[in-house]
Amino acid sequence: MKLSSQNYYEDINVGQTIGPFVKNIDRKQLVMYAGASLDFNEFHYDYDVAKKAGHKGIIIHGALKSAWLAKLLVDFAGNAGNLKKFNVSYRGVDFPYENLKLSGKVIKKEIINSIGIIELEVNLENAEGKITTPCFAEVELPFKK
Repeated sequence: MKLSSQNYYEDINVGQTIGPFVKNIDRKQLVMYAGASLDFNEFHYDYDVAKKAGHKGIIIHGALKSAWLAKLLVDFAGNAGNLKKFNVSYRGVDFPYENLKLSGKVIKKEIINSIGIIELEVNLENAEGKITTPCFAEVELPFKK
């Protein structure tokens, strides 16, 4: 979904899906993220350190995965919406050079104090289809005028 598009409360249905969108990043992008986030843990860019930590290779930053999920939700909310709640759980590591799938589903919608609230489950799945980073979110959407 493009940031310039706007979803409205009335147009969203329980069970509606978002995505999927695929991410596939490389080591250079992880190093760039390390510099931006100041997370220089070596298992994000040094293969030997990652192997010693028990991983098959370098791993993607958890906060980067959260950022991808947050962007999915902010794009869903559009310019006139708001991300109200965002709860991420890290259940597995993910690796660069693999196709990772970001997707979501509307699980509830309600009006609270004249505000349209949409509850969503969004996930990041690894290349094997395992959800490694589940997320629960609430998004406020505007009403049509």
